Amino acid sequence: MKILHVNHLLDPEMGGGTAERTLQLNRFLRRAGADCAMLTLDVGDLDFPDEVLEGASIHKLQCINRRYFIYLSWPFRIRRIIAEFDLVHIMGHWTLLNAFVALTCMVQRKPYVVCPAGALKSFGRSRRLKRVYDFVIGRHAIRRASGWVAITEAEKADFVASGIPRDEIFVIPNGIDVGQYEALSPADALASDPVSEAVDRAPYFVFLGRLNPIKGPDLLLEAFIQVAEEFGEVHLVFIGPDGGLLSELTRIAAEAGLERRVHFSGFLAGREKVAAMRNAKCLVIPSRSEAMSLVVLEAGACSTPVVFTDQCGLDDFAAANAGLMVDVSVESIRKGLVQILSDTEALDRSNAALEQLVHSQFSWPSQARLYLDLYDRLLDERR
Repeated sequence: MKILHVNHLLDPEMGGGTAERTLQLNRFLRRAGADCAMLTLDVGDLDFPDEVLEGASIHKLQCINRRYFIYLSWPFRIRRIIAEFDLVHIMGHWTLLNAFVALTCMVQRKPYVVCPAGALKSFGRSRRLKRVYDFVIGRHAIRRASGWVAITEAEKADFVASGIPRDEIFVIPNGIDVGQYEALSPADALASDPVSEAVDRAPYFVFLGRLNPIKGPDLLLEAFIQVAEEFGEVHLVFIGPDGGLLSELTRIAAEAGLERRVHFSGFLAGREKVAAMRNAKCLVIPSRSEAMSLVVLEAGACSTPVVFTDQCGLDDFAAANAGLMVDVSVESIRKGLVQILSDTEALDRSNAALEQLVHSQFSWPSQARLYLDLYDRLLDERR
């Protein structure tokens, strides 16, 4: 079976969780016997080590506009690439690359699967342009797909709003390569952690993600300011690239007199990210909108407690007491931080539940098997 994964961004810093999901899915499908490759734009660092690609090829298109991800390609190149594969798996939604790939699959009568991972909702900037995109091609591309993958049960509603019958939508959650996070010993984690050194070994909350409004770092900072005096030893660390809010967050922290306790590390990856997560008091996910936060799985693999909002697609985690769920508001996040700092026993129970849940239900080998079963079914139906 030959599978082509399409994602306009594969660089971990630029593409975030969607890029990580694509790379890991590709890797574990190849381990399960599938012949996988990826189609993307030449944005960011795509010089991956062999252990990431495991022999997979990457087809890169020249990006000439990073605001709208407009690209150049030789005539018919994408058509020739798609013709080599049995099935195409399209990640995300709002890109010209996705639109052209979907149209090409229709012309070639090539089966394709769509997995927007929460992107079907029009949220954030360029909403008017997104409405035009959906009207011209977006909804048509979704409806003409051969298979539809939601990463949570709740995301099915987004597909239903696009005209897809609920019983034809498959739910396959995000996965994680647990071994990547457990390989670091406690001593190595401390030695490899640039964050612990920056905070002088003080306890710290950590935020992991792009600094943009959708991820809610501004809500977390305001909540931290309100508890900073009561818990004077705790720091707050933002790990992730700037998404438009860095200067504002820096200003707010300085005005509150907390520039020595609020830190911006920028993007971290590999051992440094794992170490920072392992040593954190708690991971906080203050997102305003998210299908299923991938970083909650990283927290479980790192044995790190987590606080998340009720817009992160993590209702099942909250029901299993695998983390503390709060409303999307400064006040609710503030109360969550206080609870985390005040009730150590409850924190330990929640952490243990999260770790067990991630190990038992969200490893990539089992998720890749679900994808292979779906691909087999769609190809059988096409035959």
